[in-house]
Amino acid sequence: MLCAISGEAPQEPVVSKKSGNVFEKRLIEAYVAENGRDPITNEELTAEDLLELKSSHTVKPRPPTLTSIPSLLTTFQNEWDALVLETYALRQQLAQTRQELSTALYQNDAAVRVIGRLTQERDESRDALSRIPISRGAGANGDSMQVDTLGLSDALIAKVDATQQSLSKTRRKRPIPEDWATADTIDSLTPKVLADSVGDETSCMAIDPANDMVLFGAADGSAGVFSISQEQSVQKLKSASGAVTAVAWADTRAVLASKSGSVQVFEDGAEVMKFSGHAGAANDVCVHPCGAILASVGVDKSFIFYDLDTGAVATQVFTSSALYAAAFHPDGHLFAAGGQDSQIKLFDVKTGESAADFATSGPVQSLAFSENGTWLAAVSKGQTSVQIWDLRKAAMIKSLEIGNPVSSISWDYTGQFLLVAGPSGIAVEQYSKASKEWTESLRTSTVSVAAEWGSKAASIVALGGNGSITDLS
Repeated sequence: MLCAISGEAPQEPVVSKKSGNVFEKRLIEAYVAENGRDPITNEELTAEDLLELKSSHTVKPRPPTLTSIPSLLTTFQNEWDALVLETYALRQQLAQTRQELSTALYQNDAAVRVIGRLTQERDESRDALSRIPISRGAGANGDSMQVDTLGLSDALIAKVDATQQSLSKTRRKRPIPEDWATADTIDSLTPKVLADSVGDETSCMAIDPANDMVLFGAADGSAGVFSISQEQSVQKLKSASGAVTAVAWADTRAVLASKSGSVQVFEDGAEVMKFSGHAGAANDVCVHPCGAILASVGVDKSFIFYDLDTGAVATQVFTSSALYAAAFHPDGHLFAAGGQDSQIKLFDVKTGESAADFATSGPVQSLAFSENGTWLAAVSKGQTSVQIWDLRKAAMIKSLEIGNPVSSISWDYTGQFLLVAGPSGIAVEQYSKASKEWTESLRTSTVSVAAEWGSKAASIVALGGNGSITDLS
């Protein structure tokens, strides 16, 4: 018989009632005293569960002292017993750890497979959603709107036609106002800080038609209205959820677009309309010249027109790419949207049908129609140049190299000055009809994320990324 622990012939053999294995008495008693379990089956075991086996015994000599070889051998035997018990326990722990590790690796592999499958299903669902020609929207009272992909209503079409006829009739022959700013006026503009900080991480701004109220939005979801004449904030607005991505004025009403996809309309600081038609971030908003149509573009590859008179979604059109910039033609018959696919997409406002596509050098960040009605300026993300497109020729006629990254662009009322803003400063490019050449009228180091023309182009208002508002006049 051999001990199940040490593998040697036991001097005092005992057998376990639970497992039936034979052990050396001193070894099994020491193990049970420490662990309380059978070392083989791991069942609960006590000293009473051990039965002594009869065997021939040899008479042991008296316990020797450590001064003799037999005493040393006895000490070595005790140490060996302790080492055997420890080794056995370590082997059990190693086997258990290996089993736990194997289980954990199996579970991790299963989790990775599930995450991969869910990620693929999510991407497929997003792609399928972007291809479904259905719009989601809500009116001012929160009721769901009906699906409408057939273009604008007859009432809105009538307003678009009337606006186009009224504005296009005199646009080509419209003289430059006598009191309008000249190149010398713009060259003499000097910056004055009106506010050190109106918010953290401000990203967008717009000036109302009266050229006094600055609407701004920030990445933390806050927004507000700053009065230039009073040099202080007069209203605080709150985005429904997510960062404010774009702002605009619809006459005296403030419009906010957010990263969550919602578009809100405020009047006198109170929310009067809210739309949630985008399945993802709403990246830009703009208002039709007639004042009754609001447009937004989003990462869900669609643009939406809203009826500001009824507070309803007028139409939603899906494209082939996520959209980041939007602008209405000054006559109101065309709508431009800049895509992630580096395309400027022109659409007929009344029908939503594609009118033309222009290829740019990168994902489109900002768009601006000139008041001459024939030019369209565009900026691509991360680029240092501004591309000028002629709608009549359907071709790019000029690339203005600014030398620094550009974040926003804006034409003045006469169409001769182009305001360019970016993190390295502000520049104004002038086009002369007489010489048909471009010249730089102004360059300052005023850091800005956005800038707009003030009254009669005699001033410029710039918004810094740190919330500062600067007036160049």
